Amino acid sequence: MRHSFSVDVRGVVDLLSRHLYRSPRAYLRELLQNAVDALSAHTPADPLVRIEPPSVTGDGTLRVHDNGVGLTEEQVHELLATIGRSAKRDELGFARQEFLGQFGIGLLSCFLVADEVEVVTRSAAVPDAATVRWLGHCDGHYTVEPAGPRPEPGTTVTLRARPGAAQWLSEETVTELACEFGRFLPYPVQVAGRTVTEGEPPWLVSHPDPRARREALLRYADRALGMQPLDVVELSVPAAGLSGVAFVLPEAVSPSARPAHRVYLKRMLLGDRVERLLPDWAFFVRCVVNATELRPTADREQLYEDDLLEETRQALGEQIRAWLVRLAATSPARLRRFLQVHHLGVKAMAVHDIEMLRLVDRWLELETSDGDMTAAEFRRRHGRIRYTTDAEEFAQLAAVAAAQGVGLINGGYTYEAEILNRLPLLDPDIDVAPLDPAELTTRMDVLDPQTELVVRDFLEVARTALERLGCEPVIRAYQPVGLPVLLLESRQAERRAEHRSALESAVGAWADLLDDIAGEEDRPARQARPQLVFNYNNPLVRRMTGVGDPLLVRLTVEALYGHALLQSRRPMRPADTAVLNRSFLGLVEWAMHNTSEG
Repeated sequence: MRHSFSVDVRGVVDLLSRHLYRSPRAYLRELLQNAVDALSAHTPADPLVRIEPPSVTGDGTLRVHDNGVGLTEEQVHELLATIGRSAKRDELGFARQEFLGQFGIGLLSCFLVADEVEVVTRSAAVPDAATVRWLGHCDGHYTVEPAGPRPEPGTTVTLRARPGAAQWLSEETVTELACEFGRFLPYPVQVAGRTVTEGEPPWLVSHPDPRARREALLRYADRALGMQPLDVVELSVPAAGLSGVAFVLPEAVSPSARPAHRVYLKRMLLGDRVERLLPDWAFFVRCVVNATELRPTADREQLYEDDLLEETRQALGEQIRAWLVRLAATSPARLRRFLQVHHLGVKAMAVHDIEMLRLVDRWLELETSDGDMTAAEFRRRHGRIRYTTDAEEFAQLAAVAAAQGVGLINGGYTYEAEILNRLPLLDPDIDVAPLDPAELTTRMDVLDPQTELVVRDFLEVARTALERLGCEPVIRAYQPVGLPVLLLESRQAERRAEHRSALESAVGAWADLLDDIAGEEDRPARQARPQLVFNYNNPLVRRMTGVGDPLLVRLTVEALYGHALLQSRRPMRPADTAVLNRSFLGLVEWAMHNTSEG
């Protein structure tokens, strides 16, 4: 035996109000959409959507009139009493590329603000058609009966506010919602006799002067979005029936922020905070677009994720990328201004896009040991690129590297190390590698044999003092003179330290496995150690190498080790902290002892 589902309208309304629509404001959008669809199915000589709030009707009701296609009595039963059926709606020309039909759930949204919905309609498709009155109640029943003569085809929807919902039908609220949702609708909309539609969207208004057109769009952004953008990018995706503009934000935003765009579907506002319209990297623009082929989600506040939206997203990304390339070729000053604000967005693109990589190489300034400059200019000076992956390491080594003639780039900022490693894609001859700090010692001056003999005893004491810390003392002459010591750790030493840390924290089988791996490494790598490089050009170090008191030498070496450790901003181990405290107290005690003796 075949049975039909029974729909609990109260339950559906509760579902809509609590879980689908964010607020009752959706009811007016649905009524406007119904009226516009009716006018699209049958457009009279003077199409009009007329909204009369209670201040006009005088009886506490809200009425929405249109002079569109209207309905016959049969169509009233077919459409207004059926939720979810689409075949008959398609025959009448009401089908839309959306999840929600014109009637059904769309009409049920009216029950968010009213317990009773009245529809009075007369069909334009049937000569001398009778006027029909449909009255729906939120408890699920409805009545259909003949109504008094209606002078012209079309439909009037009447709502009487449910308790506590009167504010949603007020003239102020209705005017605000009608302006927001229907500003660019293709047919005039009036609220209390005042037209709220503005006609063509600004980006569809032709202008013979491109410069004047750009200025007009920038003024629109100021008026509609409350911002003065850096620039405007015109957008078009014919497959989605999309046209519009992307405004370049005047201030930097976080790449993790989800960009929100103003999207119209068939010139009805979908929402002001529509996400996923653009690729994630394009977080530096805000779009205002209209589309005819994209689909909304069930709540009609976001775009439905399908193949067409993905194609549209990629096409819009290409257009924004092309704008940047054009800007580099035609307006370097505007490009530099843009990069100062939105360098993160461009760097994000450069990680994946060869043209953006080329643009970044030529135009984006990086922090280097020679000052801020582009990667291309840096190569012209140094012939190769060496970089650090940590901003603190760069701060420690930049001056030393520059003094030894080694150019260094700070690759510690977001995306920059990835970008530098991709530069050989532009030219295979580009030499790019992270700096091995131990390389700096090869650029420092080695002491002559006579001086080596002088500092031999000092080095022996220093070696004993640093042995327990896993560090090796070295003496070189280098610049700047004011730097007494420099703690350098080769990449081999870093890997060894990481392995040692992992081995210390591992237990059981993992410890055995890591120990086996260590056994397979070559012995030179296992023996690599950080170096504490003393600067013989520094007056303090030079005096210290001539001190005959081993205790004073040991305490000074330990203190300089702690100083170098702090300068390099490396994490301090318990042993390091103990040595730093001991050397400080030891030097104080030594000074007091020698003062008292004097």
